[in-house]
Amino acid sequence: MKRTLIGAALAAALLAAGTSAAPAAPAPAPAPLSSSAGARLADSWQPPLSTRGRYVVDADGDRFKLKSVNWHGAQGSWTGSGDIADPASHNAGEKSDQMPLGLDRTPIASVLADFHRLGVNSIRLPFSNEMLHDQRPVPDASVAANPSLKGRTPLQVFDAVIEATTAEGFAVVLNNHTNTSRWCCGLDGNERWNTSQSTERWEADWLFLAKRYEENKRVVGADLYNEVRRTVTDDANWGWGNDHDWWTATQRLGDRLLTEANPDLLVIVEGINWQGIPTDLTPHWRPTLEPARTLSHTLVASHKLVYSAHFYGYTGPNHTGATGTGETHDWRYQELSRDELFRTLYRQAFFVTGDTQRHYTAPVWISEFGIGADETNPQGRAWFANFVDYLVERDADFAYWPAVGFTGHGRWKLLDYDAQGNRSGVLDGDDWRAPHWQRLVDSPGTTGPVPVADTWDMLNLDHTDFVQSLRARARGDWDNGARKAACPDGQRLVGLSHHDGRGLCSDAGAHGLAKAAGALTVVTDERYVTDGDWAGGYSKLQCPGGQFMIGYSVRGQAVSAVLCTEAGRALPKTGRTLWFDRGDNRPAGAPGGEFAEGNYKGQCRVDEYAAGVAYTGAWGKSREPAALLCRTL
Repeated sequence: MKRTLIGAALAAALLAAGTSAAPAAPAPAPAPLSSSAGARLADSWQPPLSTRGRYVVDADGDRFKLKSVNWHGAQGSWTGSGDIADPASHNAGEKSDQMPLGLDRTPIASVLADFHRLGVNSIRLPFSNEMLHDQRPVPDASVAANPSLKGRTPLQVFDAVIEATTAEGFAVVLNNHTNTSRWCCGLDGNERWNTSQSTERWEADWLFLAKRYEENKRVVGADLYNEVRRTVTDDANWGWGNDHDWWTATQRLGDRLLTEANPDLLVIVEGINWQGIPTDLTPHWRPTLEPARTLSHTLVASHKLVYSAHFYGYTGPNHTGATGTGETHDWRYQELSRDELFRTLYRQAFFVTGDTQRHYTAPVWISEFGIGADETNPQGRAWFANFVDYLVERDADFAYWPAVGFTGHGRWKLLDYDAQGNRSGVLDGDDWRAPHWQRLVDSPGTTGPVPVADTWDMLNLDHTDFVQSLRARARGDWDNGARKAACPDGQRLVGLSHHDGRGLCSDAGAHGLAKAAGALTVVTDERYVTDGDWAGGYSKLQCPGGQFMIGYSVRGQAVSAVLCTEAGRALPKTGRTLWFDRGDNRPAGAPGGEFAEGNYKGQCRVDEYAAGVAYTGAWGKSREPAALLCRTL
């Protein structure tokens, strides 16, 4: 997509140095299936969706590969200058009026029929927060081909589009694209989820929308925000704990969506799109998903997380995509050799699916990529062919940007419609992208049942509590004044860091170990150390017999308590003391990945459970975790 480029806008900025509340009424229930193609698609998968390792699966545990397109428009098309009523003031002259594009030119049913012809099974629907609150009816002319939508607000039109789309069997992913209804993605007031609004409003809007479509099970995902990037003065970050911390914002909202609004949704988190000032003299880069290697998300439901990333040939790992003002001498993706491109894609995003048995292992959805039908640059065309090759090779989930547009108004879209509703594009024989698109949607890949995968998750007490067990949350504050962490239900604690309160959880080697509704025990002293001194001279917190560790708490760096739960079967007491106060002590291969970068770590094997932790308050030791009691499962 030919977007506004942050490099040019940021450079220029540095050189220069009537809404109301959204209606509470729920969306209409999903309509009956309306076509034979829709019936076939609907029969091919059963909602809701979840994840198993690197794959998205349906309710039957079968692979559901996200073969998607972006139907944009509801996020806004105004460029930010000129008369908003004038199409010339909108990107490519395509005035959307805060609705998915094309409703003035062709019936919704015709667009959906063309989506079936494209071979996709899912639609990414961008929206703006401003659109949700706009109570003005859409212009009649903007829905001329869909007269039943006259008099409706933009949100009510959005409802109708979702109702029709899911009735045709498509999965719908909601994408919060912008705060305000402006074309993305430069210095436009939409750089972060909270640039032109508060984080509280962002969260409230998402909870409202998730509840609105809760009964429509083919609304399958919440793509939390689009292309988080630098403002003129500041970067978004990953894990700093402040108001610009994208990891913290998405971790909190993801949990809230699953616990307060709709437990069936996939929670989709895109990496950071840009950090730094793009000049040849200043640091700058496109982090994408690289920060997740050492700090990934752990949701209260681990099988609901999907990561996403965007790639366009004219941008690069250190290139904004700008030409002229704001352009740097960094490589664009389309300037990389095929081998270097593939290595870069893996480093920036595909390690998440390629590195198995890690805390960050998850599906990756390439939720935007694209190129123009009028592209003549041989490098651009070669990049697209190579990129499609890589998606096919990696059996990747994808979403092309964009699906729908107006004939004669730029040629990035797969489908263009003229004023009379006549279609042109990849389905109509004169588009060089068509064979690449066809081999992408037809590419072989994993299908059918996906085996249940071991789960690995990390715990992070860098800034605040991190209790990811719903059972532990229901128990209340089990160590007042301390920072507390607990594994998601169904997992056990298998690793700790010597410093900074990081932990590692897993169900590897013992799926379903916990007793249903078993007791939770908070241990703050040595009363359960009754079967031998396994760490002489050290204080020990040990679970009662038949229980295993699922959580812990710290005060500063000092151990405060451990949280244990009952096993559903007898647990052996044979085991070993695992010291990690003078160096890492982990199984071969370090399963689970790097969960506490720069700190010593201890980790039990997959055939063990953690039954206790030892520490000392001796001079210079600060009561930090020093050893784990690892017992055989």
